[in-house]
Amino acid sequence: MAAFPLPPGSTLGVLGGGQLGRMLALAAARLGFDVAVLERDADSPAGRVAAHTIVGPYDDPKALEALAAVASVVTYEFENVPAKSVLTLQALGVEAAPGPEALSVAQDRVAEKQFLNATGAPTVAFASADSADEAMSQAAAMGAPLLIKTRRDGYDGKGQRWIEHAADAAAAFEALGGVPVILEAQANFVRELSIIAARGRDGATAIYPLSENHHEGGILRRTLAPAEVSTRTAEEAERIAVRVLEGLNYVGVIGIELFELKDGRLLVNEIAPRVHNTGHWTQDGCEVDQFEQHVRAVAGWPLGPTAPHARVEMLNLLGDEANQWAKLAHEPETRLHLYGKREAKPGRKMGHVNKVHPL
Repeated sequence: MAAFPLPPGSTLGVLGGGQLGRMLALAAARLGFDVAVLERDADSPAGRVAAHTIVGPYDDPKALEALAAVASVVTYEFENVPAKSVLTLQALGVEAAPGPEALSVAQDRVAEKQFLNATGAPTVAFASADSADEAMSQAAAMGAPLLIKTRRDGYDGKGQRWIEHAADAAAAFEALGGVPVILEAQANFVRELSIIAARGRDGATAIYPLSENHHEGGILRRTLAPAEVSTRTAEEAERIAVRVLEGLNYVGVIGIELFELKDGRLLVNEIAPRVHNTGHWTQDGCEVDQFEQHVRAVAGWPLGPTAPHARVEMLNLLGDEANQWAKLAHEPETRLHLYGKREAKPGRKMGHVNKVHPL
C-alpha cells in the first residue's frame, strides 16, 4: 500500500474513461500527478488526456493487474464499477477510494435507502419487490402514484417507471426487465437541490454551497448555484452530508441529491460516490473545484476551500448543442467545457457551460 500523502509525480488510477474521468485527469495534472485510465474504449475522453490508458473491461484481471502496477491509489468516475474490481485491486496492494462500502451502498437502491435512514437522513417511503406479484402487492400497500426503479444500474432517468394505479405495478416490473425493483412513494417537493461534499483521509470535511437543479426527461439540464436557501435548509443539508460521509468512512467527493418539501424539510433522493454533474459549477465558481477536491482527498492532501467567488448557471450541452461552441466561446460570461466525445447522439452529454455572474 502507498504511503499518504502521495507526492507529486505519483500516478492516480481512474476506473472509467468518460467526461468525469477526463476532468479528474485534468485536475490531477494541475497538481503534478499522472493519471492511468482503465477503460473499454481505446479512444475515450479521459484516455486522451491521461498519461496511461489501459484498455479492457473493468473486471478484467489482467487489466486490473496492469493498473495496479502503475497506480498508487485508484478511484472511479461512476458508481457501477464492479465491486469485485475494487476488492481485486486491494488484493493487489492498491487502495481504492472511495472504498467498497460506498460502492455497495450506492449500487443497490434498497441498501442505499436503508443506509440513509439508519444514519438519520430521511427519504421517501419505499419497499422492495423481487417478482411481479410482489410489486403489485407492495404498490397496493403503499398506494399509487409511485415510482418503480430497478434496484441496480439505472441512471439519467433510465430503469424507472411511474405508475398511477397499483394494478399497473406488475406490467411495470416486466417492462423493467423482470429484475428486483424498489418502489418509492411520490415526493411532493417544490424543487430539487444537491450538495457536493468531500471527506479527507484525516476525517476532515469540506462542503460546497447547495445548488438548485432542473431536469428534463430524467437528465440534468440546468444548475443554479449557490442556491438561494434559508440558513436552516443549508445547515440541515450539511448535517446530512456529514452523516453520510462519516457513515461510509468515506474518502473523496460525493454528490447528494435532495428534495426540498413545501414545509422546508429535506429528503435525500440518492447519493453518488463520485464527482457529480451538479457540482460542475464549482469549476468556475469556487476557489477549489470538485475535481481538484476529489484528487486532494484520495491522494491524502489537505482539502481545499469551498467558498464561492461567483454565482454560476451551469447548462449541460446535449447532442448537437455542442456544435454551438463558436457562439458560446464569444460570450464573455460563459466558460466552455467540452468532453471530446467523437459522436453526438440525442441526449448524450457532450459538454457543459458555466455562465458566471458576480455574487
